[in-house]
Amino acid sequence: MPRFFCPAPLATGLVLDLPAGAARHVQVLRLQPGDAITLFNHGPGWEGSSAGGEYEATVTRMGRSDVQVQVGTHHCIEREAAFKVHLAVGMPANDRMDWLVEKATEMGVASIQPLMGERSVLRLSGERAEKKVAHWQSVAVSACEQCGGNRVPRIWPVATLGQWLPTVSDSLGSLLLLSLAPGSLALAQWRAPKQEAIFLSGPEGGWSRTEEDAALTAGFAPVSLGSRVLRSETAALTALAALTSRA
Repeated sequence: MPRFFCPAPLATGLVLDLPAGAARHVQVLRLQPGDAITLFNHGPGWEGSSAGGEYEATVTRMGRSDVQVQVGTHHCIEREAAFKVHLAVGMPANDRMDWLVEKATEMGVASIQPLMGERSVLRLSGERAEKKVAHWQSVAVSACEQCGGNRVPRIWPVATLGQWLPTVSDSLGSLLLLSLAPGSLALAQWRAPKQEAIFLSGPEGGWSRTEEDAALTAGFAPVSLGSRVLRSETAALTALAALTSRA
């Protein structure tokens, strides 16, 4: 059954117009009145969202540019990882950030914080940064529709590492820094004291010594993925896979 993201309060019996993106998708699929679909919204933690899960719905009207549906039965279905990971990542350049957002969403990331560091190739600010974040949020929505997730990860506004670190609190979970420094604990050997973590991963070229020291001072613990040097997006996703697989 086709799944569509609907960022509005959902309730059984409600008749509503789908948002423009979902309506276009329904029309591309050539669905007709009477056809069944599945709706979900952001879930708990987002303004105006419901208690999570997903809803059956039926197409009731197809307009030229709008689609009306009636919301049906609610199902308390969640397909999220038991271990919640917030990924803070030095943005890779070109289209690799799109790929990272898509795959991280499929793997169940809780949120993504795009960061810039001293060695970052991709640098964004102002309107360009806002447009990129909106684009990445739409990539996350599409990935959720495809993979069966009901919790769309929030893509936070772009920030520099220096701007972001003072806002971080370990009350949200364990603080982990991907590091190549000698003595870093292998991530496979790390034991989680909590069911949530913020994982900080660098851009191309990694964080500078000054930036890494600042992260350590902020309370991040250095962990390693081994002796191989992975691309920035590969490293972030490898760590995410290792963490979300924890019970």
